[in-house]
Amino acid sequence: MMLLSVNVGVPQANPWKKLAATGIDKRPVEGPVRVDAPGAKGTGAVGLAGDRAYDVKHHGGSDQAVYAYAREDLDGWQEELGRTLPNGVFGENLTTTGLDVNGALIGERWRVGPEVVLEVSAPRIPCVTFEGWLGRPGWLKRFTAAAVPGAYLRVVTAGAIRAGDAVEITGRPEHDVTVALTFRAMTAEPELLPRLLVADALPAEDLEWVRRRVAGRGARP
Repeated sequence: MMLLSVNVGVPQANPWKKLAATGIDKRPVEGPVRVDAPGAKGTGAVGLAGDRAYDVKHHGGSDQAVYAYAREDLDGWQEELGRTLPNGVFGENLTTTGLDVNGALIGERWRVGPEVVLEVSAPRIPCVTFEGWLGRPGWLKRFTAAAVPGAYLRVVTAGAIRAGDAVEITGRPEHDVTVALTFRAMTAEPELLPRLLVADALPAEDLEWVRRRVAGRGARP
């Protein structure tokens, strides 16, 4: 299990939302990259030095500090879409290999390289910027149906990472709530929502929304 690449955003115009820019265009960088907990959502800060979020209402902050996607899943999409998908094209900071990103448990911890420890926090929920960036009508529906969303991670121990770093799973919670299950519950299969209640490492706002939905109160913001 290792990092194939560490990817940092190159700002691009965002015609798909009423925003000046998007950081979805992530590209591999050479050398070590500093990773830190960015703090509360709303500032645009993310975990990797040199990167940032522009849709500050929905992206960034400590619960979405780092986004990981498996090269194996990119390869599957590459075959289906009939086009080359370079590392970083899905907006991921970490392109991994040998790691079951979607089978990771919420709250699972990874040591990346000699210093950094990350914790799986939530699945990525796709938005219109993602569909527009890929230029694929109906992409949100197809991506949701596949339920291979990739994982957001929070920074437990800061440090530097680089392509080629080993990834080691250092801890797993006792529940069975995976990234893929969480994604399915929060999108197309709400009947699964009660199963998420044991995953206390979910972002607090998501866990509160799950509790409200299970209790029959309110829709997702």
